[in-house]
Amino acid sequence: MILDKFRLDGKVAIVTGSDTGLGQGFSKAFVEAGAKVLGVSNMPSTATQEMLGKENFEFIQADLSTLDPIENIIKTAVDTFGHIDILVNNAGVIKREDTIDFSVESWDLVMNVNLRTLFFLSQACAKQYVKQGTGGKIISVASMLSYQGGIRVPSYTASKSGVKGITMTMANEWASKGINVNAIAPGYMATNNTKALRADADRSEAILDRIPAGRWGTPDDIMGAAIFLASSASDYVNGFTLAVDGGWLGR
Repeated sequence: MILDKFRLDGKVAIVTGSDTGLGQGFSKAFVEAGAKVLGVSNMPSTATQEMLGKENFEFIQADLSTLDPIENIIKTAVDTFGHIDILVNNAGVIKREDTIDFSVESWDLVMNVNLRTLFFLSQACAKQYVKQGTGGKIISVASMLSYQGGIRVPSYTASKSGVKGITMTMANEWASKGINVNAIAPGYMATNNTKALRADADRSEAILDRIPAGRWGTPDDIMGAAIFLASSASDYVNGFTLAVDGGWLGR
């Protein structure tokens, strides 16, 4: 049955940025589809664990602005659940400042979390998939700014354009190994990253006027795309960035 292809029974997922927002939504979707999840965040994911149950969701705290935690993330997932099948690179940061005044510190922090660690964690998972001989799924969170320039977010735009690019690069090399690498580009979502925008009445109104769906997205809106890309239903989808944006890019 076709619906069986969307099940994740027996699968193990790593989800970064799992404490709130989209990361919590990804984790919830995977558990509901039958998977176990290791959450990774710089803050404890206790609320997510309480929601999903300790038997389904475990977490570790890690600073993803460096590469130091990667080895332990892979080891913890394997030690806890026996193997890894899915990686979701969701953790990300954004810094807003006029481009002419943008600091080196803000540039490096955003690029380290959003692109550097994302790439090397993906590489580590790919090596684990090859070692297991099972193939696997890698899903990265891109952005509307993978397609557009944005305003006052130069490092975020650069990092998310990079996510779209390396998603294609990794897919080119790893598809033959049974590893599907894809990305999701969320539109304007009601999460921590957009709190300032939603609090600015004029800016929020301008954004909503451009979204054909007429509303901000929510973590629930991303769950279907995540299940599709994490499941065997997407086994012939490689290197693609799927927009979940309420129609924003179509305007």
